[in-house]
Order: sequence, then structure tokens, then C-alpha cells
Amino acid sequence: MSYSDDELRDYFERPENRRRRDGDESGRGGKGSWRDDEIRPRTPIGKYWFHRLGDPKKAAAASIISWMAIVPVAGALGLGGYFLSLIDELPPTREIENPEFQLATVAYTADGEELQRYAYQNRSWATYEEISPHVINALWATEDHRFYEHWGIDMQGLLIAVPVSILKGDPRGASTITQQLARNLYNTRIGRRVTVSRKLKEMVTAVQLERRYTKEEIMEMYLNTVDFGYPAFGIESAARMYFGKQPRDLTLLESATLVGMLQGTSLYHPVRNPESARRRRNVVLSQMERRGVVERGTALRLAEEPVETSYRSEAITSSLAPYFAEYVRRELETWASHSGYDIYEDGLIVYTTIDSRLQKMAATAVDSVATCLQAVADYEWSDEGDEELVWSTNMCDYLSFEDDSWSERYRKNPTLIRNIQVDTERYQAMRRRGMERSEIFRLLDENEAYMDSLKAAKHRLEAGFVAMDPQTGYVKAWVGGREITRDWYDHVATARRQPGSTFKPFVYTAAIDNGWSPYYQLPDDSVKYVDPITEVEWNPTNFTEISGRMMTLREALAHSVNTVTAQLMLEVGPSTVAFYAKRMGIDTPLTEFPSLALGTSDVTLLDLTQAYSTFANGGLRYEPTVISRIEDRQGNVLFEANTPPREALSEATAYTMTDMLRAVIREGSGIRIVAGEYQLGQYDLAGKTGTTQDAADTWFMMIHPDLVMGAWMGFNDPRYSFRTNYWGQGARTALHVVGTFFRDAAAVDSLFVTKASRFPAPSVYGAPETSFAPAGLDSLGAAPDSVQSSERRRRVSW
Repeated sequence: MSYSDDELRDYFERPENRRRRDGDESGRGGKGSWRDDEIRPRTPIGKYWFHRLGDPKKAAAASIISWMAIVPVAGALGLGGYFLSLIDELPPTREIENPEFQLATVAYTADGEELQRYAYQNRSWATYEEISPHVINALWATEDHRFYEHWGIDMQGLLIAVPVSILKGDPRGASTITQQLARNLYNTRIGRRVTVSRKLKEMVTAVQLERRYTKEEIMEMYLNTVDFGYPAFGIESAARMYFGKQPRDLTLLESATLVGMLQGTSLYHPVRNPESARRRRNVVLSQMERRGVVERGTALRLAEEPVETSYRSEAITSSLAPYFAEYVRRELETWASHSGYDIYEDGLIVYTTIDSRLQKMAATAVDSVATCLQAVADYEWSDEGDEELVWSTNMCDYLSFEDDSWSERYRKNPTLIRNIQVDTERYQAMRRRGMERSEIFRLLDENEAYMDSLKAAKHRLEAGFVAMDPQTGYVKAWVGGREITRDWYDHVATARRQPGSTFKPFVYTAAIDNGWSPYYQLPDDSVKYVDPITEVEWNPTNFTEISGRMMTLREALAHSVNTVTAQLMLEVGPSTVAFYAKRMGIDTPLTEFPSLALGTSDVTLLDLTQAYSTFANGGLRYEPTVISRIEDRQGNVLFEANTPPREALSEATAYTMTDMLRAVIREGSGIRIVAGEYQLGQYDLAGKTGTTQDAADTWFMMIHPDLVMGAWMGFNDPRYSFRTNYWGQGARTALHVVGTFFRDAAAVDSLFVTKASRFPAPSVYGAPETSFAPAGLDSLGAAPDSVQSSERRRRVSW
């Protein structure tokens, strides 16, 4: 069909001519035509139904029905696609059926007290039956009162929460206990960010959990995984930390307090914010009353009750033996690295060797003695102190003085303050920035708070104490310092200090084991030694005056005579002495020079105590043991200490040395143990005192057949010490720690040490002289008259 130019012009210039009319040749009376008053379909669906049905009204109705079907289907498909995109982020079935929990490794003392927990999350498992019903009721009544009715998702709560969340723009609320459990168990997969995707993942996981576990199991898992404020994870840790009891013993008020914390562990912390915790606890009680799990009126009746806790920090600093607990942690890490375990997640049970009762005695001894001796040192270096005069021989008398400035120490050594400033990290950092020394000193001097803190650390007297069972090597008490929060430096296993005269027994041991007699004599006279290679001269002197008379080795050791020990060292040889010291347990490097005889090479207190235990058990060396057994969470034994001893000395040599060390206690520098305030003469005791040059280190070692003890006292910086010779010796410092401890241990009805115990004597003991016999408890004293001083060496046979 063709159109003229006038018809085309009329068509384009007059819109009404472009409308179709009934009866024209484009659709007159046919299907799919429309009139001027009808609306033309514009969507593909509308066009489809209009062409299909012909009737515009029917087409419109069909379109509406189609959209009503398409939108839900499309939504379902979209939601399904979205869920498919989240599959990789949801926990797999295996993890849901076998969830993994981080459980704390718990260490116990030998007598069953809890020592310490090691964990990223401090959690121990409590079964449903081990949890107080008050806790369970408080939880569901407050957090999810339809818990026993829903299947993981509270649809009723969700319908209420969704509009509120949309209006507030914050998708929160309506999380069931099961959903919260899903978040606790799989927080890395589900996440904690407040998003729609997290909520959906949480809901799907909750439904899966409900399909696989009973309500009781879900409640149990939730209460064992929820955070009650660092470091308490789970109801067992929370009950113990906040109230000092097991979960089954929690009262109604305690249960409501803990459940109330779940809304904000910091805000409602019962120790730091008791008033806020009380108000939140009352809300929980009201909810419990509303749900019918407590009698009506309970909430009002208990509303004014204060929040009472029995808080016990889980930090290692709060352990009854913090230095020991830290040492155990390092030992466990070493064992775990070779055994494939993680001590912070695997919930191991560790049994240590320490005894909580002996540990408390040791801590008390260190604290009481160190407090008094700190006052002594402070007084001695005050303006009132004197280098020669001793104000009182009772150390606790000095507690009445309060001057701790140590003014005399800095007056006597003006450069000391500069030297300790140079040693600090603050000074070193300023130097690295290019500052001049004079400017640094000026700034440090002007900072009074900093200088007071620096001096206080230097003035602080420190101590270390350890006790071992010589028959097993088991460590029974361990005090690494006065206060771990001030000084983490362990003075038992880490600190290396010169042992002074406590090293002398190794010289005498080397001599006795190689044929010297305890009654071999040497003159108490001046000694001069010049090293043939280095030409270094050594001139040891005594603490007291040189007598010039002949002395037996037994007497020289008892009275700690340096000149006799030095001469014996030159006869035996430094390398031989070092060999015996290492054989007996000294693991630190030893300089094989004659001065080694007087303890010039650094040792640790733990090594020294181990070596002395060799005397006490007939020459056998046991390694110090701190862990007796390790079990997994099911009780399977993973490790059990069973280290056999090594023979370090013959029985005869060990017993001869022990007998010589008895004389130290009976007549020598350790006589205060039996004749002083401790009155322990009925016990078979031996030992040795020790003091280093300038009294920087003071020691006392004491052995008993049931227990071997070692103590060190001094200052971390060896430039600081006691001022007078009277107080600056082990017999008046470290001895008091050991004496106080042993007296307290002996008072417990032979539980730890007995009067009947004796050091093991050889079955066949050949005396070096006809009249010589090991000294008994009541006959220790001078050498027999028949000893001939001209005889150099007489072998002790075995």
C-alpha cells in the first residue's frame, strides 16, 4: 500500500490521525485492537497477555497474577542463590557434629591445689549436670524465653525485631541462645559484624545445631563457650574467678549476676562496677520471676542485696607460685613442641611436683626476712647509718626507720648515679637521637618521678629460694623473687650470680674423691699465685684475720677459711674441681682458674641446689623435676616423669662430704640453725654459707635427708649491697630464709621432714684413719687426736 504526500503530511502533523480506530484496515474488529479510551500494555508480560487474550481487562488481571507469582519465585531464587554464595562461609557438617573447643591446660600442685591455667581462652568444661539450675533458668528466662519451644530461630521474636531493626537501621535482636552459640562456636566463619549476611549464616547454623543436639546439650555448650569477661571463658572459669566455687554451687544471686554480665562484661563487671552489676542482676531476677522460675516477690525482696564476690585473678601473677608456674609453662611449651600438642587449647591436665603447703611456707619466709633486711639496708645507707657500728643485731628492729634514700651510698660514690642512668634504655634512646650526654643527664635529673623509680628498683633487696626432694629431684617449693609484679626476673632458674663460699664443697669433693683425707692439714696462711701464662696474680684472703696455724680440711670448710681452700685448689687443680661441679649438676660455664675455688663463676640457685642434693642421697644426681605427669582431657597419660639418677659420686665420698658439711651447721658459720633462734639440733642437717666480694651476693645451702634447700639474697645490680660486714654475709641473710622455712616445715608433725631421717651411709665404710668414724649428731667437733698432720693423703675407700 502506498500513501500520497498529503496523507503522509496529515499523518505526521495531526497525532489524532495516528490512533487506530475500529473498522480501519490495521485491526478493525480484530483481536489485539484497542480504542482511544484504553491503555496500551507497556511491559512484555502485559503485551503477552493482551495478544494472547485480546481483552485488555483480562490481560491486566493476568499480568497482576503473573507478577504475584514471579516476585516470590524470583525472591526465593535470589535468596537461594545468596545462600549458595554463603555455603563456603558456613561451618561444614563435620564441624557442626564435632565442634572444637579451646580448653585451658590446668596445672595442679602435688597436693591437689590448682596452680595455674594456660590458655588463649581460660575455659574448662562443665557438664549440664554440673551447672546450677539457677544459672540455666536465669539464662533462658532472660536471653531466650521461648528456648524450649523454637527450633533455633524464634519466628515470633523475629517478626517483631525485623520492623524495629529496619526503622532503626540496625539489624539486631531476636538472636536465640542457639544462634548465639553458633556465633560463639564458629566466630571466624560467621563473624561478629552486625550485617544481614552474618545474621543469615547464624540462623542457618542454628537450625543445623538444633537438628543435631538436644536442648540440654545446646545449653551446656553455650554456657561453656560464652565470654564472662577476660580471662573467664565459660561458666566454670567465671564461677571460680568471681565467686571461688564450682558452677553447681552458685546461688540464685550469683547466677543472676553472671547471666547479667552477658549484656556487657565490662559495664556489668561485678568487681569493677558492682552497682551496675546489681541493677542488671535485678533485671535478670525480674525476668525469672516473670517466667515463673522463682517465686513472686523474689526480685523485690532481693533488689537491695549487694553484689558480693570472692574474686581470684587468673593471671599468672596471682598464682601461689608465680615464678614456678612460669617455669612450668616454658617446660610445657618445650614438651608440646615435640609432642604435637597445644597447651593453650588442648585442655591438658598437668600435675606438678610443688607442694602448696611448703610453697606457702617458703613465700612467707622470703617475705618476712626480706622485709626486715630491706629495712636494714635502707638504714645502713641513710644519714644515720655507719660502716662499722651495728645499730641492732635484730633485723626486724630496723623497721622503725623510714629513710630509703640511700643518700650515703651516692655520697660515697658520686659517679654511681650517672652510671645507672647510662645503663637505662631511656638514656640509650636519647643518645641514638643524637642528644649530648650533658643534656640527657639534665633532663633525667629534672624528672624526679623517673629518678625515684630508678633508684627504688636499684635499692630493692631481692631473694630466691628453692627446695627439692633429694631422693627424686622433685621441686617442692620455689620463690623466684619478692614480688613478680615488680620484678619478673627469676632468681632461682634464670639469675646467674657468683656463689661465693657455697662453691667450696666442690673443691673439697674433688679432693676427697681423689684421696685427700678430711683431716689432711694445711696452714691458714697467705697465698700468692701467679698464672704462668697470663701472669695474673691471685692473693686470696680470709673474711677474718689469718691465724697462721694448721687446719684440717674439715675445720677449714666448717669455718669457710679461704686460704686453706685456695691451697687445696692449687693441689687438686681447677679443671678437676670444675669437672666435679659439672658432674654434680652445675650447668653454667665455669672459668678454670684457681679463684674458682671461692665461687667467682656465675651459677644459678637451681643448679647449686641440685648439686647439693647429690650429697644428701649418697652421690646420685637427680635432675630437677617440676612436672610429674601430663594427661589429656580424657585422662590418658601423655607423659610421666621417670628419669633415672646418674651416679655423680661414690657413696663414701658423698657421705664424707655430708659429714664435713654437718660441721658447718654444728660448729661453723651455720651454727645459728642449731644454736640460735631456730633450735633445729635434733635434725640431721648439713650446709654451707656463702658471701661474695663486697657482699653483692649472700647464700645459704642446707641439706636434710628429706629436703634440700637453697637461698640467695642480694640486689639485682651488684653495685649495691649491705654497708656493714655484719649484715653483708649469708649467715645473717639467706640463712634466715632457710631457717624460717625449715622450722615451719618441721612443725607439721613429721609430714615433710622427720627427726629420725639420716643421710645414707655406705654399706661398707673404710675409715681413712683407725680412729676416724663419721661424726654422729651428738659428737660433731674437733678431729681425733690420733690424726697425723704430716700425712698428706689418705684415701677414703669404697
